[in-house]
Amino acid sequence: MSSVTVFEVGPRDGLQNEAAPIPTAAKIAFVDALTAAGLPVIEVSAFVSPKWVPQMADAAEVFAGITRRPGTRYTALVPNAAGLERAIAAGVTEVSVFAAASETFSRRNTNQSIDQSLVHYRAVVKAAQAAGIRVRGYLSTAFGCPFEGEVPIDRVVRLTQALLDLGVFEVAVSDTIGIAHPGHVKRALAALTANIAPGALAMHFHDTRGTALANVLASLDFGIRTFDASAGGLGGCPYAPGATGNLATEDLLYMLHGLGIETGVDLDAVRASSTAIEPLVGHALPSRYVRATSRSPSS
Repeated sequence: MSSVTVFEVGPRDGLQNEAAPIPTAAKIAFVDALTAAGLPVIEVSAFVSPKWVPQMADAAEVFAGITRRPGTRYTALVPNAAGLERAIAAGVTEVSVFAAASETFSRRNTNQSIDQSLVHYRAVVKAAQAAGIRVRGYLSTAFGCPFEGEVPIDRVVRLTQALLDLGVFEVAVSDTIGIAHPGHVKRALAALTANIAPGALAMHFHDTRGTALANVLASLDFGIRTFDASAGGLGGCPYAPGATGNLATEDLLYMLHGLGIETGVDLDAVRASSTAIEPLVGHALPSRYVRATSRSPSS
């Protein structure tokens, strides 16, 4: 393997659960700094109800303010047709929809059953494609649910294929609560790649139990080339109690570059992006690389 695509989710998945309101100008500067660092894909915001996710209320303003670099993909999450319409008006050219692998999480996150959500997303994907917009799919709770526990692998395979059948170009198989370990990842990917090309899969890990990087290593053996990550390790999920930060972009880059795998991303520039947003979120960022490189030589 010579290269990997890092899918940066910090501005959306990273910030959406932060209690401190982040100014729109700071979000724009964050995205622009990540662009300058060379991230090939940046999930900028989400066109969701401000009532439920107030941090994303300024999605249109953020998209209007960022400087878009040719060759960089700027994406947004959309939960429904209304969100898609707002995204189209903001000039978004790639969106994501999100399904769940557990019924309880699906109902808490979307107020729909799994099957209802897939029917709903079929119309959203069709409308997006008619507008010339590519659609990515997330499959949440693919390794475990905070309400139901373990999720059967055959259900993950079935739902991943169902999302692809809707017309999404890629499914991010997501460890929403950070419960996966390499053995689990290997079993899941062995089943998934038996019938689905690795190029149609991405992996989205949280580092709740400290296994995210080990899970990436396990995924590389199955030909996975796209990994979601969040600058500084920002993130969590408002509908998943106990879920902590996403895999930190800096930690992922440090490991991949050490393995000789190209990403096209400037590690230290991402670190600078994270340390610039850190004072605004009001707490230390969990990225191990950021923490290690912030210490004085004598500490």
